[in-house]
Order: sequence, then C-alpha cells, then structure tokens
Amino acid sequence: MRIILYLGKGGVGKTTISAATAARSAALGKRTLVVSTDLAHSLADCLRTPLTSEPRELAPNLWAQEVNVLDEMRRGWGKVQETMTRTLRKQGVDDVMAEELALIPGMDEIVSLVNIYRNAQQGNFDVVIIDAAPTGETVRLLSMPDTFQWYVGHLGNMRGTLNLARPFLKSLIPTTEILDAVQKLSERVKALREVLSDASISSYRPVVNPERMVIKEALRAETYLALFGYPIDSVVCNRVIQPGNYQDTFMQEIYRNQEKLRQQIHDTFAPLPIWEAPYYPQEILGVEDLHKLAEVVFGSHDPTEVYHRGAVQEVVREEKGYVLRLPLPHVEMNKVVMTKKGDEMIIEIGNFKRDITLPSILVHQEATSARFANKALEIRFTALAEPEADKTA
Repeated sequence: MRIILYLGKGGVGKTTISAATAARSAALGKRTLVVSTDLAHSLADCLRTPLTSEPRELAPNLWAQEVNVLDEMRRGWGKVQETMTRTLRKQGVDDVMAEELALIPGMDEIVSLVNIYRNAQQGNFDVVIIDAAPTGETVRLLSMPDTFQWYVGHLGNMRGTLNLARPFLKSLIPTTEILDAVQKLSERVKALREVLSDASISSYRPVVNPERMVIKEALRAETYLALFGYPIDSVVCNRVIQPGNYQDTFMQEIYRNQEKLRQQIHDTFAPLPIWEAPYYPQEILGVEDLHKLAEVVFGSHDPTEVYHRGAVQEVVREEKGYVLRLPLPHVEMNKVVMTKKGDEMIIEIGNFKRDITLPSILVHQEATSARFANKALEIRFTALAEPEADKTA
C-alpha cells in the first residue's frame, strides 16, 4: 500500500493536484482511493460527482471519498462518549459542558486518520491519495497520534488506581469499559503512526504557489513534518505562469515576480524534487482533464513512486545544546552566512540561500557554529547567555 498526502495553505490547489495524481495512478492500473479530510470539501466539485463518507467508484481503479467527521465520531466514539458524559453529569457537571469534556482533544483528527487507514486496508487499495486540510489543521492532525499516545499513557496509569479503589471510586472516574475502549483505539493509532512515518509507504508533498506567504507556510510545514519524522518526498509548485511574449506590462511584471519566487522554491526546498503545474485560464474539472494535468505535471513518471529518501532536516540533542542538520548534497562548502530573525533562520552559502522556520525549541537558542559533514550542513545551537542582572539575582 502507498499513501501520499498533499498539504499546503488554503487555496493553493491541493484538491486539484490530489485528484490529478489519483487519476493518473488509476490509469496506471493501481487501485486508487482519493480522500478529502478538509471540512470545506471541494473534492466532489473537482471530480464533478457527489461523494459520501464511503468510497465511491468513479472510473476503473479509481475511488473517491469525503470523510464525514461527525458521522465517524458517532460511529467510533459514540457509546464511549455517552458513558463519559453520564459519569460527568453524576458529578454535577453541566449537560453541555459534560458533552464537551467527554471528547478527547483532537479526537476528530484521530477519527479521520483511522477511517482512512481502515478503508485503505479493507478496500485493498494500492494507493491512497489524501487531499488534506490547510497546513495548520494538517500539522495538528498529523501530530495527534503522538499526543493521543501521551493521553492514553496517562489514562493507563489510572487503571491501577481504579482496580484498587473500585468500590469507592466507581461513580467518580471513568470505568474500565472506557479505558478499554481508549486502549483499543490507542493500539490502532500506534499502528497508524508507524505507517505514516514509514518512508516506503507514506510520502508528504507540500503544494505551493510562487507567492511569498505560501512559501513561508510550506517551509513551516516542512519543519514540523521533519520534527515528527514524516517523510517528504517532493514539492508541487502549482499555477506557474509559462514563458511568453507578453505585451501587457501588468502580465510582464507578474511573470518576472513569479520567476524569482519559482527559483526560490527550487533553491529553498533542495534537495527535494519540484514538480510544476501550469497556470491554466480555466478550472480543471473531471477525471479526463485531471489525468491530462497529471501528464503535464509528472510527464512519463509514475506519481506514486517515492522520489526522495532521507530527512530534509533534523534536530539532534547534544550535551551542550542542539544540532540542526540539513542534508545539502549539491552545495559546495563556501563561507556560510547565517541570519536569525525570531523563529526564522536564513542561510546563505555562495549563491545558495535557504529560509528555515525554526522549531520552538531553537527559537531561544543561539546559532554558534556551522560545518559541512557527510553531505550535510550542521548548525550548532546553544542557550542564549543570561543578562547580567539575571545572573546576580
């Protein structure tokens, strides 16, 4: 099984690229499911056909689905939620508040992921293409398996207390029925986490436009995907204006600005491969047009292959601080210029320039040195020196 997840800022064209990839995959003879996790579903519009929360076959080897989070919540968590709500009401908690508190934080994201994984297995699909929600929601969704495991670990610690004090605490804390249900879901999530971080199965592909804000958000997503160990194998640059003899000065300026940002995308996301999709004057709708778009974007390549292996960045803890490691196999060693602004690090090596959104753990650290080792740039960070006033306090 192969899982490909497209993510990026809202409006960059993730749905179109996801659907085009799925159409090409199906045409190559692979049983393919394209599924949307965005609450503002547009996959059905893109494919020009109504979709439900169950996979629907649209063409040979091609299925599509729009996950209905509320239905899945009722199906997979409804009974447990009712039991927890009743327990909270017995303790005098307001009805509405009890229903809210009965939901584990991030349960909607967990349900979406488990649903996709279940359908992928039961439907015996070769490829699953995920049209994800905007970047912030997607990062939250992908972080939930880890958060949920932490939550379950703390709930598990309650089990011993519950067994020892059952006669006294039975009406005050969650029953073993609830703990068992949470543990069962935890096991599914753990298996899902292993699949989502397995580079031979799952790939993550940011979709960007040649726009500064869009690029910044994609870089932020790249950082957090790297932190959670989710493998990125390529980037799609969508809505690229093609070279032409433009007479209109307005179009000439737009083209020049796009060219600068398009080159920045290629430089910034190295060593990841960059796929480019042209800016069309009309919407790309329907399976046939989507397949044609995929041919333009991917050429003769199979879009379901893995196109990059290895971390695009890595943070390692050392005795005296942290090391940010950036694989840069095509960059020759030269004078390294590093500029840190808040949560951003700008690295310049000769004509090479890369912007990195730093994880929160490095924001308050100082970049002290940089070196090339094993085809990678290693930047060392140490804690900022305390002001003199603080030292004497």
